[in-house]
Amino acid sequence: MPARPTGPNCSTSAPATRSPATSPRSSASTRGRPTSSRSCERDDIVSIEEIDSTAVPGVVPPALGEELLSVEGLVKHFPIRKGLLQRQSGAVQAVDGLTFNVTRGETLSLVGESGCGKTTTGRLLTRLLEPTAGKIVFEGRDISHLSEGKMRPLRRDVQMIFQDPYGSLNPRHTVGKIIGAPYKLQNVKTEHGVKRAVQELLELVGLSPEHYNRYPHEFSGGQRQRIGIARTLALRPKLIVADEPVSALDVSIQAQVVNLLEDLQKEFDLTYVMIAHDLSVVRHVSDRVAVMYLGKIVEIADRVSLYEKPMHPYTVALLSAVPVPDTKRKGNVKRIRLEGDVPSPINPPPACRFHTRCWKAQDICKTTEPPLLQLAPGHQAACHFPENQPGGESTIPVSTAQAK
Repeated sequence: MPARPTGPNCSTSAPATRSPATSPRSSASTRGRPTSSRSCERDDIVSIEEIDSTAVPGVVPPALGEELLSVEGLVKHFPIRKGLLQRQSGAVQAVDGLTFNVTRGETLSLVGESGCGKTTTGRLLTRLLEPTAGKIVFEGRDISHLSEGKMRPLRRDVQMIFQDPYGSLNPRHTVGKIIGAPYKLQNVKTEHGVKRAVQELLELVGLSPEHYNRYPHEFSGGQRQRIGIARTLALRPKLIVADEPVSALDVSIQAQVVNLLEDLQKEFDLTYVMIAHDLSVVRHVSDRVAVMYLGKIVEIADRVSLYEKPMHPYTVALLSAVPVPDTKRKGNVKRIRLEGDVPSPINPPPACRFHTRCWKAQDICKTTEPPLLQLAPGHQAACHFPENQPGGESTIPVSTAQAK
């Protein structure tokens, strides 16, 4: 394990608590294996379905843990400008009023169709984008509108893993320079020098220290993502936003990267916000899951509750599309096909944004936006007529429903 970096004002540095030889990935990465750039991709290939579900951390109710991040009323609109004077003629409502929290040590996944605002949310959390409105509170500090200068020290604690492992790496820089960049940018010193720290990080993510002087084009997609993960870990962040970290990888190596992320979370007590659209992967890695549709969270619950008893019709439709490997259970799953296209975020439907595609929609869904309510312990949904609700009742008063 690399020595903990120390700032320029720190008089001591924490000693390494685990040698590289005993790191969780070293036995499968560097000992007794060739240094070919593709060597790590073929060891113990398994599919996502074969990931040991018992290794997944248990469900962490948000009320029982220490809150690391909280988001309240988060909004991001991208203005549309036209004409010679570039006057605003509209706005893309990418994120529109998100409220949630993340507990220290847990994995919260954001899921939904492409264009629902997942990636924009991740970039807002890391302050790569500035919110239009709302609050982002990290460790009790409002970081919503901090200047870049004030955000710089916080970059140590909040990092991001990008979807495209090649596009996020500078092809003109060596692996050593890429992974070592955070130390230079943050003016952080290490106990045995940057090169030694980078080589230990390479071992930690399942690569060879000999890759230090190689370039990104010499590696496969899975290895490039490991390089990106190593760079993310350099400053020992507390929160990592992972934007679809395995979606661009071959299915044969997705499970290896997922297992690596889980091992690193256990070793360094990391907190993840995982952005994904593969619900099979999400089920294995998440403690809680938030479902997004057209810039809003329509349901959020612990993993078990959401997958076994989804309440929002959109979540029910998403889960019905997940392939079931068990032939006995496959016949019991009815595929729900949503009609029509996802509405434009420039002009989303009024009230419930899902009512244009929902088979349960009634008049009230077109006039009154359903709030995100807790319908079961730890399970929130924004729907007037939810599925699998205890008691099977709607969330609106009978008199109001009859009047509509």
